[in-house]
Amino acid sequence: MTTSTAPTAPEAPENTTARRVTDVLQPRNVLLAGMLGIGLAAAGGHWSGLPWGFLGALCAGLIPAGYIEWRRGRGAWGDRHVVDRTKRAPIFFVILGSIGAGSLVMVAGGAPRDILVTMLALWAMTVVLLAVNTVWKISVDAAVASAVVTQLAVVHHPAWLAAYALTAAVCWSRVALGYHTVGQVCAGTAAGMATAAGFLIG
Repeated sequence: MTTSTAPTAPEAPENTTARRVTDVLQPRNVLLAGMLGIGLAAAGGHWSGLPWGFLGALCAGLIPAGYIEWRRGRGAWGDRHVVDRTKRAPIFFVILGSIGAGSLVMVAGGAPRDILVTMLALWAMTVVLLAVNTVWKISVDAAVASAVVTQLAVVHHPAWLAAYALTAAVCWSRVALGYHTVGQVCAGTAAGMATAAGFLIG
C-alpha cells in the first residue's frame, strides 16, 4: 500500500513578493553595495576606497553570512533567518569579532577615516542588537538597512535618505513573512539609524 503526500500549497502572491524582497535586500547584499559606496566616498571618490569598502562588507556581512550557511549545513538552523532569538547570540559574536578584526586591519593600513568610523558604528550597532536580543527579538535586517542608508547619507549626500524606501520595503517583507512584528522592525530601524548617525556625525 502506498501513501501519497499532498502537494505543498504555493505561497500567496504577497508572500512571494515579500520573500523576493527579503532575499534581495538581505544584510550581506545591502552591506556589499553600501560599503563599496561608503568606501568610495571616504576616499574622495577615488577608486582606492573600493578595496576598503569591500573589506568592510566582507567583515560585516559576507563572513557572518558564510558562518550562518556553515551552521545551517551542520543542521544547527533551518535557514538564514534564525527565527529563534535564543540561538542568535553566536552570530552576533562572530559579527563583533569579524568587524573588530577588519577595523584593526583598516587602522594598520591607514584606511580613510569615514570607512573606519562606519565600521565602528556597525560594531556598536551589533552590541545594541545583541543586548536587546537577550530579552526581545529585534530585526537585524531592518537595522542593517537603516544603518547603511544613514551612513550613505552622511558620507555622500542627504539625498540618500530617499533610500529609506528600501528600508521600508525590508521592514514590510519581514512583517509579511511573519519573522517580526511591526514593533520589532521599527526598533531595528531606530537602532541602525541612531548608532550610524551618532558615530558618523559625532
